[in-house]
Order: sequence, then C-alpha cells, then structure tokens
Amino acid sequence: MVYKNFKELKLSALGMGTMRLPLIGKDISEIDEQKAAEMVAYAMQNGINYYDTAWGYHNGNSEIAIGNILSKYPREKFYLATKFPGYDLSNMDKVEQIFEKQLEKCKVDYFDFYLVHNVCEMNIDAYLDEKYKIQEYLVKQKQNGRIKHLGFSAHGSYDVMKRFLEKYGKDMEFCQIQLNYIDWSFQDAKSKMELLKEYHLPVWVMEPLRGGKLSNLSDEQIKPLKALRPDVSATEWAFRFLQTLPEVTMILSGMSSLEQVQQNIKTFETEKPLSDREKEALFAVADGMLNGKLPCTSCHYCTTHCPQKLDIPKILELYNEHSFTGGGFIAPMVISTMPEEKRPSACIGCRSCEKVCPQQIKISEAMSDFATKLKA
Repeated sequence: MVYKNFKELKLSALGMGTMRLPLIGKDISEIDEQKAAEMVAYAMQNGINYYDTAWGYHNGNSEIAIGNILSKYPREKFYLATKFPGYDLSNMDKVEQIFEKQLEKCKVDYFDFYLVHNVCEMNIDAYLDEKYKIQEYLVKQKQNGRIKHLGFSAHGSYDVMKRFLEKYGKDMEFCQIQLNYIDWSFQDAKSKMELLKEYHLPVWVMEPLRGGKLSNLSDEQIKPLKALRPDVSATEWAFRFLQTLPEVTMILSGMSSLEQVQQNIKTFETEKPLSDREKEALFAVADGMLNGKLPCTSCHYCTTHCPQKLDIPKILELYNEHSFTGGGFIAPMVISTMPEEKRPSACIGCRSCEKVCPQQIKISEAMSDFATKLKA
C-alpha cells in the first residue's frame, strides 16, 4: 500500500468510502453488514487505514454499520472520518445534537477527521451565518480532542469555495473535492486545486471513478488508452491520473464488493503516474464522454427529499442513456417495468430534490423532458 504523509500521520493513499456498501436487497437503507465487514477485514489486512462515512449515507445507516464493524478493531488501527450534514438546511441549527449522535452511531469517543459537508451554492450563506455556530462548535470540539483534524468537502463552484475559505480557511486542514479526469474541466477541479494550494490545503478526492462510470468505458473509448498501457484497466487509468497530482493526499473510493476492494488495493500497491502524452489521451476520452450528460453520481440525497419517492438516480441514468443514444429501446423498456407512479411523468416539479443535489442538477426539468421524449 502506498502511504501519504499528513502532518504526523501516515495515511493509506486509498481510503474506503462507505456511501455504496453492499445491500441485502434493493433498499439503500439495508446494508449487508456481513459483506461490508469482510470488505473492511481485507482492507485492514492490506493496509487501508482511512474510513469515510457521513450522516446521510445509506439513509443514515452507514455510520451505524461502519461503527459496528470498526468497533471490533483497536481504535489506534484506523482513522475515521464523518461529516456535518449541511446539504440539508434543516440541520443547520442542530450541529451539537448531530455531532453527539454521530459519536454514538460510530461507537467512538472522537473522530480523526471531521468535515463541514458539501459546501455549495445552496448552503454557503447558512454556513457563513454565525447564528448557527457551526464553525464555533466544531473548532471547540477540536480543542477538546473530539475532532483531531477539521476540514471541509465541497461540491460548489470556485467562488463558493473561495467565500468559505476567506472566512474559515484558517481553521481548515484539508479539503475534499470531486476530482477525476472528467471533472478536471467539467467541474473546474483544476482551478479549485489551485485555490486550495493558495491556502496550503492538501486535497482529498471523492468520486475518483464518477460513481463507477469511469470503470465502464466502451471498447472504443478505452482503445487509445490500451495502445499506451495495454494491460491497464479503465479503473486503474482513473486512479493513475490522480496519482499524477502531487496535491492529492487521500483518494476515497466507495467500494461495493470485496472484489472491488481487492482490485483497488492491487492498484495502490504502487504509484505509476501518467506521462503528459497519457494525460492528453485520457482527456480526449473525457471530451468524448461529456456529450450533454447530466453529472449524477447516485449519491441518493435527492431520493430522501422526493415526496413521490422516485428513484431519481436510476431515472437520470436512463435519461442520460436515452439522450446519449438519441432514443433506442433500452430506456423505454426499463421505464415500462416501473409502476406509473414511479416514472418520470410522476414528478410534480416541486424541486425539493434540487435543494439537496450536490451536482446542482435541474432534476425537475430533466424529468419533464424525459417524460416528453418517452411519449414521442
């Protein structure tokens, strides 16, 4: 396992994200703890020492599952990270209540890493509003030793991140951003990294595989990459790109199976950064993939706020497929298997989902457009 220095710590370069743990059935709330425990056991045995969870993952059950699993290990054997759930504005006045509950759910006395979660356009004003005392409380917990290292995650724009850093940068030790070879330009991750360099903050990476999308390149997409590194998989290409960036300290992967853990750990046994020529080839692949697709990463924040209980990530996945292929039979076929009240046409346009979407997708417009295309 490759390790990175962070202050006095040596962190595994690959961290285990717990947003996409294995499920018992199709309900995202029902985590298969036995399978998840097997994944953690293998990760522990093979050098992963960083585990990332959050209040909202798996509809609130990720912290419970990872707490149950990690409680079987000596506390000094792992670093645990979780986050304050500011993606939901109703949480802003509950920082103390939530933090105490998180300690209980995770079965720990302190968090090694704690993040102000999902700083973005919809919550930046609230985060900067001192009446909520979020920053004041978290800094106090750090002083009390219940937070060892304090940082933030951001899905917002460069300008939003700058506003946050101008006020709280002095208290931040790291920043977690969505970074991969698609978002290098698509979400302006390159400029965000330059901003973080100004504040001397190391980069934590989320969505390195874009919700698994970068692991599933077509034969045509991967062909130019195979010409350069014949034996390298699409997944490994995505990770090697991140190893090219010296600012990156931690790469989080939301793994869903033991096989994924094994494959990713094998990649992180070595550092093999890309050459300039290889990066150019990868960016060319990215350009071809960005043909008007919606940047949904299947985080499922939207589904918890949908009054119609629609499977929004699945519908958006089908919408992207339908738009990308210019029609076809796949999306209409899958939609036809859904109950009428679960189809895109069931969207009432309330925009509740959009208020918590980290990607700021105009979901209601996509639903309306999809419903229209399916009728055509």
